[in-house]
Amino acid sequence: MKRPATVLLTALAPVSWGTTYAVTTEFLPADRPLFTGLMRALPAGLVLLALARVLPRGAWWGRATVLGALNIGAFFPLLFLSAYRMPGGMAAVVGSVGPLFVVGLSALLLGQRPTARSVITGFVAASGVSLVVLKAAGALDTVGVLAALASTASMSAGTVLTKRWGRPDGVGPLALTAWQLTAGGLLIAPLALLVEGAPPALDGRALGGYLYLALANTAVAYWLWFRGIGRLTATQVTFLGPLSPLTAAVVGWAALGQALTPVQLAGMALAFGATVAGQLQPVRTPARTISSPERNAREDSPAARLPAA
Repeated sequence: MKRPATVLLTALAPVSWGTTYAVTTEFLPADRPLFTGLMRALPAGLVLLALARVLPRGAWWGRATVLGALNIGAFFPLLFLSAYRMPGGMAAVVGSVGPLFVVGLSALLLGQRPTARSVITGFVAASGVSLVVLKAAGALDTVGVLAALASTASMSAGTVLTKRWGRPDGVGPLALTAWQLTAGGLLIAPLALLVEGAPPALDGRALGGYLYLALANTAVAYWLWFRGIGRLTATQVTFLGPLSPLTAAVVGWAALGQALTPVQLAGMALAFGATVAGQLQPVRTPARTISSPERNAREDSPAARLPAA
């Protein structure tokens, strides 16, 4: 598939994630962030694992656990913790520095030299997101700030390591996504039980919300995300991240009646421009890439993992 089409498909992941806040506030039980993270990750991982019908082998048991912890198991709880302890959209602002983290980690782990253009684009993206999501100033919480930084660093490290390790021969992004979601969900499960206790009673509205989060928002979105990492550079993928808070702002305006000010509209233009500019970065093939897109192209579709009729 040509790169513009790959970029557009990968972009659907952060666009989907941008609907998470609205679904959580309108459909799900309040004050159960860990249970919500568990319901997003584990059912999605098990569904994809059933479709892929491939388990890790050898070193990939450890690698899948590490990636699952970074991208899911640590990222979800830290993200929720920061959102509960910080005012307004400050957690999203801290998260918007993810492209800068990835630029630095790509230099360390992938041998990709950072460029002035990528650094400037990262700052522009963070500035645009700040204008979109920041409301009235409030007292910052140290734990919340540290949790937001840790969640961003965790996802950034997971993105870069996913690019560095590639995937085993004959294994497509569907299986790789299944391994990570399952491992991450299993890591969240005991933490949710310990901190939040028994699962809450769920009505039809909550079940529908969790079904959406598990399937469209997580299973499909993360499959597209990890598929994109295999075909694009880590920097290109992470510069799609600002689409998430932009989508959240648009959903809030369209579905929840939230107003968009001229300053927010200007911030959206800045952040979207940085996202587009991030896709125009020079593409360098890392020396440590393990799997080529051509070798794994036949594994990219969920249908390719189903048994022959």
